[in-house]
Amino acid sequence: MARLVMKFGGTSVADLERIYNVARHVKREHEAGHEVAVVVSAMAGKTNELVNWVNQMPQVTGTNAPIFDAREYDSIVASGEQVTSGLLAIALQSMGVDARSWLGWQIPVKTDNAHGAARIEDIDGSDLIKRMSGGQVAVVAGFQGVAPDNRIATLGRGGSDTSAVALAAGVKADRCDIYTDVDGVYTTDPRMTPSARRLERITFEEMLEMASLGAKVLQVRSVELAMVHGVRTFVRSSFDDPDSIDSSNGANPPGTLICNEDEILEQQTVTGIAYAKDEAQISLRRVSDKPGIAAAVFGPLATAHVNVDMIVQNVSEDGSVTDMTFTVPAGDLDRALKTLESSKESIGYEVVQSDPEMVKVSVIGIGMRSHAGVASSAFQALADKGINIRAITTSEIKISILIDQDYTELAVRTLHSVYGLDKD
Repeated sequence: MARLVMKFGGTSVADLERIYNVARHVKREHEAGHEVAVVVSAMAGKTNELVNWVNQMPQVTGTNAPIFDAREYDSIVASGEQVTSGLLAIALQSMGVDARSWLGWQIPVKTDNAHGAARIEDIDGSDLIKRMSGGQVAVVAGFQGVAPDNRIATLGRGGSDTSAVALAAGVKADRCDIYTDVDGVYTTDPRMTPSARRLERITFEEMLEMASLGAKVLQVRSVELAMVHGVRTFVRSSFDDPDSIDSSNGANPPGTLICNEDEILEQQTVTGIAYAKDEAQISLRRVSDKPGIAAAVFGPLATAHVNVDMIVQNVSEDGSVTDMTFTVPAGDLDRALKTLESSKESIGYEVVQSDPEMVKVSVIGIGMRSHAGVASSAFQALADKGINIRAITTSEIKISILIDQDYTELAVRTLHSVYGLDKD
């Protein structure tokens, strides 16, 4: 039998009834003979409530300054997962399953000292392995660890996925099952494209691109961690009836397996279409074309914590000036424009233009490495629909295209169809 780590997010443990349903899923795997550890998030909305309490304290104390000790912030916001882990352990015990809750510092999950956005440095899974091999289910509070100062440290929003994958690596699990409110990874957003189909398997590289380019199924850091440590990860629904799933025969459960490329026998050229809204385009016109100009533009933006994505540069015929176009998150547009205005003298641009209503649509597939004509098919299909392309970036397994936001649905559906991703 396998050693499994099962992770349940906030919607899966939103109330006591759902926690009881999660316990039924865990009991099913335990009774099938598997060694099981469970990682849980806080109940849906609870972390936001805790964060709001922290943010309201300055008004109560009269300081009116949103400054607080990050160590105490972590102590507060980590409590949501502590409650969930205890409740799930109680539910399992009521079903006759030997279960015990664990907090991050008890394992321990060792992190760096960046309170509020800590990164996991090491997990000693030896005690957990001993308990699991003896038949006990470990119910672990996600999103948290212990920093070098021996205080609770949280991993940042979405950190429970990262906790689960890291724990799976730490206990040498055969698989990490991420239970969520969808039943797997789809070729694109099924709410936008009804013909989207669930993928049986997808590579780590493809999933990382999809997660970073707008797909909300998994948190980016967790996919990176799974790829580095080779943790086979299953995305599946927590709302499936636990009694309808047979876990005893070793077959893959319903959902999507994220794995190494060599586990996928027939790789499609294109695996999926992702999109990211809330992109803004900035263009600097007639910038002097000289060494150091890119540093003069993007250095101040980096200092201002503005994340720059797609970059396109067009040099004039005589080579004296250039136009620079790039994208930033729409929420950072005002900050980016103010930064560029304050740096105008050192950059030397003539005029700055911006458009806050852009969308980035991406074609993703590991099969693109060995197939020609993938990009031209996308460009022709969009041209046939009258969709103008503002910018293009590519990598080995990805083509990203910047277009006007009004054309999002048409572009996604068009590309999904042109690559044969529609359901049979």
